[in-house]
Amino acid sequence: MAAEIQLDEITRILTGTVVRSVGRAADMGVVEFDGLQGETVMIHMQCPFRIVRSGRILVGSKDMRYAQKGAGPQAFDEFRMIYDAQATTLNRVLGQLRPRVDGVTVGAAGELTVSWEQAFRLEVFPDCSGTIEAWRAFVRGGAHHGFPPETV
Repeated sequence: MAAEIQLDEITRILTGTVVRSVGRAADMGVVEFDGLQGETVMIHMQCPFRIVRSGRILVGSKDMRYAQKGAGPQAFDEFRMIYDAQATTLNRVLGQLRPRVDGVTVGAAGELTVSWEQAFRLEVFPDCSGTIEAWRAFVRGGAHHGFPPETV
């Protein structure tokens, strides 16, 4: 029952929002959305994830492991990883399209899928057997919901 309530709440806060940006805070993936009332809605991901469009991976969490060509030893701290370059390109596209979220699903093992217009999809897949937070969705300043529920 608690999982169903959480799914309902996650669906409520995300559905209809406009996808604003993709980024990171250290090695945690961040997707930001503009809410229906002007609020900021976010998903923080500390497990594997990717954003796909029409069967093509546009950016994935593992891209944070690889520096851009010529970036040097401080590439991660200077946001010069492949992930950062891919996110910058994706953010330009999102800024032009301003796509709305049209689907949210949460699987039994915590897999989260958020789809938005123009055939984009965020896929988040927890990969830890312990009770370590994998992801959370929330309205800034509001309640947080995530997986596993007892860690959020």
